[in-house]
Amino acid sequence: MPGRRGDPDIGVLILTLDTLQIQPALFRHLAQQGWSLSEPVPLHGGRSNYVWRAGDVVVKLYRRQRANPLFANDPVRERAALLALGGSGIAPRFLGHGRWQGRDWLIYRHVLGTPWRRGAAQVARFLGVLHQQAGFSGLPAGCNGSQDLAAQTGAILAECAAPDDLYQVAPRGAVPPTRHLCLIHGDAVPGNLVVRETRLALIDWQCPQRGDPAEDLALFLSPAMQFLYRGAVLSPDEETEFTSAYPAREVVARYYALKPWFHWRMAAYCQWRGDLEARDLEMVALQSMSPSSP
Repeated sequence: MPGRRGDPDIGVLILTLDTLQIQPALFRHLAQQGWSLSEPVPLHGGRSNYVWRAGDVVVKLYRRQRANPLFANDPVRERAALLALGGSGIAPRFLGHGRWQGRDWLIYRHVLGTPWRRGAAQVARFLGVLHQQAGFSGLPAGCNGSQDLAAQTGAILAECAAPDDLYQVAPRGAVPPTRHLCLIHGDAVPGNLVVRETRLALIDWQCPQRGDPAEDLALFLSPAMQFLYRGAVLSPDEETEFTSAYPAREVVARYYALKPWFHWRMAAYCQWRGDLEARDLEMVALQSMSPSSP
């Protein structure tokens, strides 16, 4: 998740400097492992890990950082996801992995394309295909129902400075867990969607789960995530286009039932990250819903 739009992102600047310092030694190590990769170019789409493109491959070195209360950074899960989805076109093709100076590295085939910007219906259909894929061992359980979402949000707020306004807008009511669990990406935001001609792929498989598919819908539709990655929230027509195109109507209904909790959790996360403009977008969306909304 990037910093506030228009502000200097200190995290990205530090990561850029670190990337340039690490690059020579890491690529010497990779060459010793049989990976002769020429002319690596740092990629700066996010600030979670060190990432380079070298020809038609991507090298990721997982960064040591404080635990993230919403988005995991798990190299084992990412490797398992790429192996499980190999050949599907949904995720990059796994090539290799190892460790260097106590940190994991991953090499996968570069997904040639451009970041998603428009065409919400295409994303909905793509997520519908993803949610039909078989899972794999080692997947943790995701949040399931409003009680889980409220507990996760409370844990995030416990780490925030001045969270009083967010405690005051906690949603009321309850939505029970669902039995319809499946493989979910867990970070299906616009910045992780790559458009390849008429097809889509998802990158950054660091936090897949066996969970409620409504989670992936909520992350894509999140005003904060759309604003931070694309520069604008989705219009009401674009949201309707998305929800109309997703193939499982019961999942869409569940997304709407849980929508207040999804907005509340994302507002708390943005508070935790210090992305206050994004937080306010989630707050506006939450407060626009009547107290009796599902």
